[in-house]
Amino acid sequence: MTKINSGATPKQVRQDLHPLVDFQQDGMPLDQLKELIDKTLMPHLMAYDDPAFQSMFNAYPPAEARLGAEIMHNTNQGVTNWQVSPGGAMLEEMAGKALCQLFGLAATADCTFMYSGTYANQQAVYLGIHRYAEQMGVDYVNQGLAAFPDPKRLVVLVSADAHFSMRHAIRMLGLGEQNLIKIGLDSDRRIDLDALKSILSELKGKKEVVCAVATSGTTSTGSIDPIKPMAELLPKHVWFHIDGAYGYAYKLVPECTHLFDGDGLADSITWDPHKQMGAPIPNSVLFCKDGADFGRMSLYSGYFNREEDTEPNPGLKSPPTTRPMSALPLVTILKGKGLKTIVEELAQPVRGMRQMADWLRSQSDFEVCHRPDTGILCFRFLKPGLSAEESSRYQRKLYDAVMASGKRSISTTVLDGQTVLRFAVVKPETKFEHLRQSAEAIRLISGQMNQ
Repeated sequence: MTKINSGATPKQVRQDLHPLVDFQQDGMPLDQLKELIDKTLMPHLMAYDDPAFQSMFNAYPPAEARLGAEIMHNTNQGVTNWQVSPGGAMLEEMAGKALCQLFGLAATADCTFMYSGTYANQQAVYLGIHRYAEQMGVDYVNQGLAAFPDPKRLVVLVSADAHFSMRHAIRMLGLGEQNLIKIGLDSDRRIDLDALKSILSELKGKKEVVCAVATSGTTSTGSIDPIKPMAELLPKHVWFHIDGAYGYAYKLVPECTHLFDGDGLADSITWDPHKQMGAPIPNSVLFCKDGADFGRMSLYSGYFNREEDTEPNPGLKSPPTTRPMSALPLVTILKGKGLKTIVEELAQPVRGMRQMADWLRSQSDFEVCHRPDTGILCFRFLKPGLSAEESSRYQRKLYDAVMASGKRSISTTVLDGQTVLRFAVVKPETKFEHLRQSAEAIRLISGQMNQ
């Protein structure tokens, strides 16, 4: 079996890369520079296109994406507004509307391209605070959190398995982590609706919920929170956000569509096309149910993004003044492959992971930790006689041994304080058989460790 990465230690990688960052007065011919990169860097990159890569959400860009990326990089277009790139600005505007239609969002919906899901989540929370300030009649734009009579009352609700970017968001927006309230989970690791009801009742009159977040595809287990029931429980003033950075693409898969019921009720949705679609990074999207809500982000200047301009200005919807033409590689993927192929490719990891869960349940030395909603599955290898703490350490040893081989890539996560093994697949090329081979490799490694 060929290696999908070198398996080298950080020390070894550092040593190999040193010649590449040892800058000299004289330059290097391009052919020699390429040779140096091939020798020093390339062996240590991860082969995302190999079916044995089963650990994260990275995907190798397909030919259609590379076409769009080549044009994007060769022309180096900034697409913030009409002045810097008429075609680029218009393409982002039109692609955004087309994406809203593709996902069945309201006619009023719009989106903006962003550098990452982390920034998209942060902007969503900001929009929630900003709208609440307007409802309260306070000047959040000029005074910030000091505009509120008691900023400590402002809280954000998230799943206990929410992505850590929500912690980044409230830190950077000045709320502090004490104002991030985590909601307990049900047996499928989705937000427990009874727990949400209880929290809302407990907070009434004491705190002000400015934003609540449903995660559509948690990064640990891929679980999709109950969107519509959550929306129906939340007070009307609460900004309801869906962090679908990983999972929202699966709405397009017929057997998964029902899991996203109620997404049209959300005020905003995050999605990362650089995951399942293989769109070159950066490529993240923030949808708003009402495109007018992006107006809360708008800043104008005398030379750039002038208030009187009527042409498309994507830079008015989100902070980066310099933004790449990220819409183009996504457009070339969707247009080049066609929706039928896109949907079938999205469905493959879901089906493969469900088949893998069934197989693991039939094995006496494996334990499945949840029912997979998407392309993620968490599990344990069972070794008799170990305490919970010892079992956690054992899973980590198995993971370390798998990764050191360089032949396949899996991952770990922590569920309820216990370390578990984890498969995460976004590529259609990775089938059930590849996952089963990884499980057999884990079993073999365990046997070798016990000898």
